[in-house]
Amino acid sequence: MLLTSVGKEFGDFSLSVDTLSVPGPGIYGFIGPNGSGKSTLAKLMAGLLEPDRGSVDTCGLGPRDITYLGRKPYLTTGTVHDNLVYPLRLRNIKPDPELVESSLESMGFSGRGKQKARSLSGGEQQKLAFLRALIFRPRLVILDEAMTAMDLDSLALFENMILEKQKSDPVIWIIISHQMPHVRRLCEYIFFIYRGTIENRGDATKIFSSPEDLYLGQYLRTYGGDLL
Repeated sequence: MLLTSVGKEFGDFSLSVDTLSVPGPGIYGFIGPNGSGKSTLAKLMAGLLEPDRGSVDTCGLGPRDITYLGRKPYLTTGTVHDNLVYPLRLRNIKPDPELVESSLESMGFSGRGKQKARSLSGGEQQKLAFLRALIFRPRLVILDEAMTAMDLDSLALFENMILEKQKSDPVIWIIISHQMPHVRRLCEYIFFIYRGTIENRGDATKIFSSPEDLYLGQYLRTYGGDLL
């Protein structure tokens, strides 16, 4: 994916990206203060927003290849099973009963397919939304603070699932989070977004071990001081 000379304005906020290249499968982190433009940038990549100027080249990825999961996922009034297979039905893909059952089992939903999805706890709804986002095997997965409110056990479960899926079927992951331990465990490459621009970028190990940018250093000390 390649973004070139992209700009987007909302009131007093302005996002300006000279160039952003995601060359292929990998786990990329978008970090930065609230209101810096992380979500706006991710939504431009997902096709949920149109840029005011510039170009977004998805390099062959279409809407059916991309999934975006936010902090507060929307679930339909149907059952757990209905919600899980919804993306498949949208794409005219016949659900594989074994895949559906193994997905439900992986998150502790075995035998609960007929339960109303909205009767689940908040954490369980997040888990179901995560499974739903992956059921159709997207090639670009954007997680916009989707794991922010999770307990440590659930967070570890999701991290392990992401890493295991990446071993068997590598795709592009964009992870937006203020949880720096979580970002450091998962991400290979970091984009630091500050006041609507990409202020810094680079290999995650280098970013965390020796941040060269003043604002990046301040941000990392605020959200992950024990990592520096």
